[in-house]
Amino acid sequence: MAQTIFVPKEVDASEPRVAASPETVKRLAGLGFDVVVEAGAGLNSRITDADYQAVGAKIGKVSDAAGADVVLKVRRPTDAELKGYKPGAAVIAIMDPYGNDAAVASMARAGVTAFSMEFMPRITRAQVMDVLSSQANLAGYQAVIDAAAEYDRALPMMMTAAGTVPAAKIFIMGVGVAGLQAIATARRLGAVVTATDVRPAAKEQVASLGAKFIAVEDEEFKQAETAGGYAKEMSKEYQAKQAALTAEHIAKQDIVITTALIPGRPAPRLVSAAMVASMKPGSVLVDLAVERGGNVEGAEAGKVVTTANGVRIVGHVNVAGRVAASASLLYAKNLYAFLETMVDKETKQLAINRDDELVKATMLTDAGKVVHPAFAEAAAKAAAQPAADTDEKPAKPAAKKPAAAKKPAASKSKGDA
Repeated sequence: MAQTIFVPKEVDASEPRVAASPETVKRLAGLGFDVVVEAGAGLNSRITDADYQAVGAKIGKVSDAAGADVVLKVRRPTDAELKGYKPGAAVIAIMDPYGNDAAVASMARAGVTAFSMEFMPRITRAQVMDVLSSQANLAGYQAVIDAAAEYDRALPMMMTAAGTVPAAKIFIMGVGVAGLQAIATARRLGAVVTATDVRPAAKEQVASLGAKFIAVEDEEFKQAETAGGYAKEMSKEYQAKQAALTAEHIAKQDIVITTALIPGRPAPRLVSAAMVASMKPGSVLVDLAVERGGNVEGAEAGKVVTTANGVRIVGHVNVAGRVAASASLLYAKNLYAFLETMVDKETKQLAINRDDELVKATMLTDAGKVVHPAFAEAAAKAAAQPAADTDEKPAKPAAKKPAAAKKPAASKSKGDA
C-alpha cells in the first residue's frame, strides 16, 4: 500500500513559500507515494491547485494530515498542527530549534520524527539538500533589490549629455552565501562594491566577484574559520579593531548590507548607532539578521526605519519569502533530495536509516524523545521540571547524567542569513 505525503498550507500568514512544487510532486509520486496538497498551499508561490493536480496530486484539507506518513513543511509545525499528525509520521521542515526548546519538546510529545533541514551537513552528497544555501542565495539577491528600492538614486554610473551620475558605493558585511550573492547582484547593477568577513577564505571569493575586501588581517583573522568552513565568533579585541576600520569605511558608503549570523546565538552587532549617524542622508542599510536581533543598531524586524539624519534601515523579515515563487521551487528540490535518501527503492516505503550521517545530523525528535545532541539535555531538564515543582514523594535519584553535548560550531548555518 502506498504511503502518503501531506503538504500543508503554511499557517503563518507571513510565510508565502510552500514545501512542494509540481516538479517534486511528480517525482515523489514516482517514488511510490500518494501526495496530498492542501487547497491553496501554493497560491502565494504562483502554484495553483490545478498545477498540482496535473502531476497527480490530490487536493485535500487540513484534516488529511492525520493519515500522512510524511509531512513536508516550510516552517516548524505549531502545537495545533501537531495535534493533527499521527505518531510516527516524519515531519521535515526548517525547524529553527535554537531558543525554542518548548517547541522541540512538543514535537517529541507528539511522537513525530522531526528533521531540521537547516542542520544538513556540509558534505558533497548533501549539497542538493542544503536549504540554507538555496534560501540565503535568494535573500542576498533580494537584499540588493530592497536596497535599490529605498535608495533614491541610480546604482550604476551613468554618463549623459547633462552630466555624470556616480556609481553607488555598496558595502557587504558577511560573505557567506547571502553575502556573495549580494556582491554579485550589486556588481551586475553597476555599483562599486566592497565587502568584509572574518573568514580568510572570503578574501579570494570577494576578489573573484570583482569587489574589494576590507578587514583587519591579523593573526586571529588567519585562524577565524572552522574546519567545516564556518565563521568563528571573534574576540572582543578583534571586534573593536574591525569596528574601527569599518566605521571609517561605512561613513563613505551609500548602501550597507549586513548578513552575519552565528548559529544558536543573537546576531553580532556590526553597525553601531554612531556608524549609522555618520552616513549621508538618503543612505540605506539592509539588515538580513534582523530576526535574530540584528547586525545594525536601530534595526526593527518587519520595518523600514528612518533615522534622525535621514538614513533608512531596512528590516524585512523572511527575505527569501519575498521571492517566494523562486524560493519555493528551490526549497522543494532540497526536500525531495533528502526524502529520496530515506525511501527503499524496492518496497517504495519510507525506511529511515538512523545510522546515516544525514539522518543523524538533522533528526531532532524520534519515538517520543528529543534525540539531537544539541537539544536532548535541555529537553530532559524541561521534562523533569514539573515533577520537581510538585509535593509528591521524591523519586529515586536519577542516574548520573552524561556530559552535555557541545553545541556544534558548524551547526549548519552559513555564517549569514
